[in-house]
Amino acid sequence: MAKKLAITAVAMAKTSKPLSTEEVSLASEPVYANRTWVSEYEIDPFSVSDEAKIARLADLSSKLLSTSAVSHVSAHTMYVKEQKFYADSYGTSTTQQRVRIQTQIDAVSVGDHGFESMRTLAQPAGFGWEWMDDATYNWGAEIAELPALLAEKVAAPSVVPGKYDLLIDPSNLWLTIHESIGHATELDRAIGYEANYAGTSFATPNNLNTLKYGSPLMNVKGDRLTPHGLSTVGFDDEGVEAQQWDIIKDGTLVGYQLDRRISARVGRDRSNGCAFADSPAHVPIQRMPNVSLQADPKGPDMAGLIADVEDGILIKGDNSWSIDMQRYNFQFTGQQFHRIKNGKVVGQLKDVAYQATTTDFWGAMRTVGGPSTYVLSGAFNCGKGQPSQVAAVSHGSPAAVFSQINVLNTVAEAGA
Repeated sequence: MAKKLAITAVAMAKTSKPLSTEEVSLASEPVYANRTWVSEYEIDPFSVSDEAKIARLADLSSKLLSTSAVSHVSAHTMYVKEQKFYADSYGTSTTQQRVRIQTQIDAVSVGDHGFESMRTLAQPAGFGWEWMDDATYNWGAEIAELPALLAEKVAAPSVVPGKYDLLIDPSNLWLTIHESIGHATELDRAIGYEANYAGTSFATPNNLNTLKYGSPLMNVKGDRLTPHGLSTVGFDDEGVEAQQWDIIKDGTLVGYQLDRRISARVGRDRSNGCAFADSPAHVPIQRMPNVSLQADPKGPDMAGLIADVEDGILIKGDNSWSIDMQRYNFQFTGQQFHRIKNGKVVGQLKDVAYQATTTDFWGAMRTVGGPSTYVLSGAFNCGKGQPSQVAAVSHGSPAAVFSQINVLNTVAEAGA
């Protein structure tokens, strides 16, 4: 079989060579022979019976349905065990296994108001089935709070558009990081390789070490090392050992995501390990690592952040979003919108969306939360490439306060 695959590969290379527009070179990397790496998890989700999984989801759902505030519940869980063997002609060979899980529960209220919904804030994570135990993630506390939050949202007033200070929870801010930083600092995109599919980036190489991406409080790292991260590996799919590096330092763009091909293309000595293929049928391409906003080591806790806001909105949970093809103009909504007046939460709002340009938004970040506010969130389904590939990625973030951000009313906008 191996011989047949090699013969086929050579034949395809000979056929494809006349179509090539540039010679592909790879940046150098040390050889890693017979390496094994396994992600951090305790319970293989595939070892748990379907009956036990259904029972856990049914138990959480029944607790929501036992309240008058909830009319309907939908719950789902998905989990992946990815086993990958890599070998190249340089002598590197790696065997790796990653496990990840995602569970979402939606509560819906139906009545004279029409319908309103609210989803759990639990993030996808590089855990096994232990993620469904309250000791690992506090499902019990979140499920207990959700009916009252949903009832409050049903009765909440619609937001008045205008400028507000925003306190954004990691459960929402992760997606803004993903779209406005993660994709914008993919170097293949920044030099035009995604232009005909997913767009380019305003953060082009001529801006490296000069572009003021955000406020001096802004520090963003890329890594493939964070425990339980969805992009965490021992080695990427070009045999490059996992690393951590700065992308934004003190508000300035200082780094990009690289694979070996793009590294060589722009004259870099080494990749930082961002190659990934989602199946044996796809060629590895440059994909997003864990991209995370760093907490302020001396920053306030959530109570301190709320106390810092005189007239604003606390936003939790992700929902719909849009961003332009250069990752510059964007709009995001959420799950929960809590009104803050004079340093206190005074109730919920609804129909909230915030809109900005990337540099204006991050430039308006005036307070970064401390380590107690930090959460590792992310997604299973980041798409890129032609043919399209899907990758899982994590984004860590503290809560943070942003000054005077434009807030839209989504109902008014839809009717305009």
